[in-house]
Amino acid sequence: MTTLEILQFLQRDIHSTVLATVDAAGLPQTCVIDMMLCDEQGLYFLTAKGKKLYERLTETGFVAVSGMKGADTMSTVSISLRGKIRSIGQKRLDEIFEKNPYMAKIYPNEAGRAALEVFQIYEASGELFDLSQNPVYRQSFAYGGAAEEQGGYRVDPEKCIGCESCRSVCPVQCISAAPCEIDVSRCLHCGNCYEICPARAIEKVG
Repeated sequence: MTTLEILQFLQRDIHSTVLATVDAAGLPQTCVIDMMLCDEQGLYFLTAKGKKLYERLTETGFVAVSGMKGADTMSTVSISLRGKIRSIGQKRLDEIFEKNPYMAKIYPNEAGRAALEVFQIYEASGELFDLSQNPVYRQSFAYGGAAEEQGGYRVDPEKCIGCESCRSVCPVQCISAAPCEIDVSRCLHCGNCYEICPARAIEKVG
């Protein structure tokens, strides 16, 4: 999937997400927030200026977002990202209400909507994790100038001795035969290969 397609899935198909911030004491706080719009410039949501969330957003300028969709665990697609946010005031507010008509039931008049402010997650990196595929599938992404973050494990080909111990303990068989190589898009990040490798050829990434 392209980055835009991932953002569209998060905004349209998942829609209600868990958004994490940090308060003035440095403690984590979460709340459920609907993602209202997305485009090549990022994700957009809104909140009222009287809420504690608004204070945290304006003080830190940084958020993490997670959402998932699926009938059960093994049909679930989840998307997580973290990045920088900024207020764009009431810009695009009319568009948000047009594309999310349920908002008019919460804020039915202009006087009430005056309390709202739109925020844009304009620079972020994240990951899509799809349990509906067998084996599982994961994809890193980034936009707005953020660096794409890769996690998991890799094999140093210069240290690999070809014993294939790593393959014997991989639960999803994402490691090729010697010279061993890990398919990062299928890796569970379980660390079994890292623990068993006698040559210490498996390295943590990120």
